[in-house]
Amino acid sequence: MAQFNLPPNSVIGTGKTYYAGAGAKNVKNFQIYRWDPDSGENPRMDTYEVDLAACGPMVLDALLKIKNEIDPTLTLRRSCREGVCGSCAMNIDGTNTLACTKAISDVSGVVKIYPLPLLSVVKDLVPVLTHFYAQYTSIKPWLMSATQAPDRERLQSKEDRAKLDGLYECILCACCSTSCPSYWWNGERYLGPSILLQAYRWIIDSRDEFTGERLDNLEDPFRLYRCHTIMNCTKTCPKGLNPAKAIAEIKRLMIERR
Repeated sequence: MAQFNLPPNSVIGTGKTYYAGAGAKNVKNFQIYRWDPDSGENPRMDTYEVDLAACGPMVLDALLKIKNEIDPTLTLRRSCREGVCGSCAMNIDGTNTLACTKAISDVSGVVKIYPLPLLSVVKDLVPVLTHFYAQYTSIKPWLMSATQAPDRERLQSKEDRAKLDGLYECILCACCSTSCPSYWWNGERYLGPSILLQAYRWIIDSRDEFTGERLDNLEDPFRLYRCHTIMNCTKTCPKGLNPAKAIAEIKRLMIERR
C-alpha cells in the first residue's frame, strides 16, 4: 500500500490551550487550525475552552467570542452572519459549511475547525480565493444580449423564471468546490461545481442570447467533464443546492446540440 507523507513544514503540531475561567458553567472545547506565515513555524491546533452559557448558539459566535475575549490573534473572515455572504466558509467537524449557520449543538464532543481544504491559506482560517474568483470571471456571469436593450426590464414568463430556482441562491462560498475530489486533482483546469452551477444559471436564463457561446466555452475535456458525479458538492452545500444536477444538465445540453 502506498504511503504519503506531508512535507515537514506542513505537519500540524499541538498548540496552546486556553482554559475557561473558574466560574464557567457549560464548557465546550474548540480546536482551531492556526498558521501565521510570518512566524516561520508549522501549523498548529490551538484548543480553547468556551463557556457556552455566555456564548451564542452558532460556531461563528464562539469564534468571535474567542477572538474578542480570549485570543485576538485569531484570524477569520465573516460579514453577514446570516448565511448570505459566504465569507465564513470553513471546515467544521469534517464538513465544509458556514460558521454562521452551523449550530454548536450539532457537534458532539470537541469542535474541530480548519480552513477550507485544497486552498492555500492566507492565515489561520482565511483561504486564498484568487483562482476561484478568476474561474468565476471566466464564465462571464452577467446577462449577455445582442439585441438592443428594452426601455424597461427584460420580461420572463413564470415558467422561465422558475428554472432559476436552486441556482441563483448560490453565494459562492466555495464549500462545494473544495469538497470535490475532482477539483482537488484538476483544480487548475476543472471549473468545479460552484462555478459550473453559476454557468448553468446563465445558460438557461431565457433573457440571455449567448447560450451557444457559453456552451462552447465549457466544451473542453477538463473545464466541464472532470465531474465524476461523486456528489460531495450536493451533500455539503450549506444552502441546500444541487450543483451535481446543474452539471448533469449542462452535459445534457451539450449532447442535444450535437
